[in-house]
Amino acid sequence: MRTYEAHLAAVEAAFPTPRVVTLPLTQAVGLAIADTLTAQWDMPRFPNSQMDGYALPHAQGGTFTVGKTIAAGVDAPALTDNVAVPIMTGARVPENTAAIVPVEHSQPEHFANEGEEVQVPACSKGQFIREQGSDIKQGTVLIEKGARLNPAAIGTLAAQGLKEVEIQAPARILILTGGSEIGGDGPAQIPDSNGPLLAALCKDYGIEVAGFLRTNDDPEVLRRDVEQAIAEHRPDAIVSAGGISHGKFEVVRQVFNEHGWFGHVAQQPGGPQGLSSYLGVPVIALPGNPVSTLVSFRLYVAPILGTVPKPYLSHVTAAVEGLEGKEQFRRAVLYHDSAGIPRAQLVGGAGSHLLAQAIEANGLVRIPADSRLNAGDDVEVHPF
Repeated sequence: MRTYEAHLAAVEAAFPTPRVVTLPLTQAVGLAIADTLTAQWDMPRFPNSQMDGYALPHAQGGTFTVGKTIAAGVDAPALTDNVAVPIMTGARVPENTAAIVPVEHSQPEHFANEGEEVQVPACSKGQFIREQGSDIKQGTVLIEKGARLNPAAIGTLAAQGLKEVEIQAPARILILTGGSEIGGDGPAQIPDSNGPLLAALCKDYGIEVAGFLRTNDDPEVLRRDVEQAIAEHRPDAIVSAGGISHGKFEVVRQVFNEHGWFGHVAQQPGGPQGLSSYLGVPVIALPGNPVSTLVSFRLYVAPILGTVPKPYLSHVTAAVEGLEGKEQFRRAVLYHDSAGIPRAQLVGGAGSHLLAQAIEANGLVRIPADSRLNAGDDVEVHPF
C-alpha cells in the first residue's frame, strides 16, 4: 500500500516538463508562468503625485505664488522657494517637493492661474507623494515559477514594459467516466456526476478538457474508443473516474492494468488509485465515488497538470480522531479569524458519497493516521 507522498511522486514522474509557449499578456490570464520573473524597474518608476493638487517646497503652509502646471507625463524642473506648482495625479514629482496638498484644501478651492497667489494649510512632510519603488523594488521577485497569472499580475507585467510572457502550456486531458450503470434512465441507473465534476475541476486548476469518453462494461469497446480519442485529440493525459477496484466490472483496470500500477493508497477517501500508460499517454485512474474523485483530483491531478495553492498549517476548530493505519483528507472551510490566525472547520461526514455535504468546503484537512487531534492543534490543509 502506497503513502500519499509516494503516489504523488509516482504521478509527477509520469509527466515530462510542461511545454512552454509565448503568449501576449492579454491571452495569458489564468495560466501558469514558465519561470520566475523579477522586477526590471522600480514601481512606481519615479515619485509621483497621489492627488490633483499643489506641489510645495515646504510643508509649513502659507501663501505661495502659483507656478507652471505639471501634467502627467511631463518632467518638470525642481521647485523653487515660495512657489506652489499645480500637479496632476500620476505626474512626476519635481525635485525639492516636500508635500502635496489637494487643490480643494487650498484657497481658492480651484487651481489658480500661473503667477497668482494661493493659500495652503500646513501638512505632514511627504503627504500624497507616492515614493519611487513603494510598490516593488527593482530586482525583487514579481511572480514565482508556476504561479497562475491573475489580472493584477497581468497588469504588473504590463507596467514592467512586457507585452508577452512565457507560460506553461495548459495540459490537455481526456476525461473518462461511466460504467453501464451511469447515465441511463432506468430506476437503478445513476446520473453521471463525475464528468461535469472533473470538467469543473479542470477549469478551476487551469487544465484543458480535450474530450470526454464514456465507458460501459466492455473492455474491447473501451480500448477502441480510447485509441480513437487519442488519435483525434492528442491529449497529454487521460484522467478516469471509477472502474479500478476489485469488482467484476472494473473495466478501466482491465484495459490499463498491463502497463501500470493499480492498488491502494493509505488514505480515506480515495484509497483505490491507478497510474498507467496507453499508447504513450499517461493515465491517472481515480476512484469513482464522487467525493473520492474530488479529493483524488485535488491531490494527484491538479498539482501535476494544473496550478494549485500551496498547502499550509492551520488550526483545526474541533477535536477529531484519525483512522487506524490510514490518513484522512476531510473537507473543510478554511478561514482566518479576527486575529488573523488560520482555522480549519470540518464540514460534512467522512463518507465518499457525501458530495452535497462538500459544497461549502474550500479545502481539505489532512488528518494523520492513528492520531487524536484537539481543537487548536496544527493540521496540514490543502486549499481548493
